[in-house]
Amino acid sequence: MSRNPDPVRVKICGLRRMEDIEYVNACLPDYAGFVFAKSRRQVTEAKARKLREALDARIQTVGVFVNEEMERICRLCSQGIIDFIQLHGDEDEDYVKKLSDCVQAPIIRAVRVRSREQILAAQQGACDYLLLDTYMPGQYGGGGQAFDEEFIPPLLKPWFLAGGLDAENVREKIDRHHPFGVDVSSKVETDGNKDLEKIRAFIENVRGLR
Repeated sequence: MSRNPDPVRVKICGLRRMEDIEYVNACLPDYAGFVFAKSRRQVTEAKARKLREALDARIQTVGVFVNEEMERICRLCSQGIIDFIQLHGDEDEDYVKKLSDCVQAPIIRAVRVRSREQILAAQQGACDYLLLDTYMPGQYGGGGQAFDEEFIPPLLKPWFLAGGLDAENVREKIDRHHPFGVDVSSKVETDGNKDLEKIRAFIENVRGLR
């Protein structure tokens, strides 16, 4: 597969504290993720609004949802709290199509990877982007674990690579797979909280600054 000439985008997910916002404002990833699904990183609408207000305007926000009521997602988009929608649950194609009719925000469809055919099938859907993450039984997130990258086919839609990425391995994985973007959460944390130096190192390695 040929190399994407555009710079690889960086998404730092699971921001929940004002300190997290200060860290990403200092490092300027392309996207900041707010988790609205049940998780230790879950934020309320009110909290997300405050975090968004403090976020550097150059960083776009991604709302992460699992089987969420469509009305809530549309409200968060209309209020300008989120710029992108990431669906990480069991939402079917009818749900995605209806959602795309009521929002202007691009939709990222997370795929908990189990096979090459599964990824190719997801690409045929109404989403704008794919996000490839690790399948973990009974969980909707990958838990910071990597998946078998031999499953990744050539893709026409832009896609994010997630699952087990850190500052040490991200550059090699980018050079091998050439994703549109990379997504990280737990691997830029220390003791469950975002770590400024880990975020900085991750972004610098993605952008070839180290």
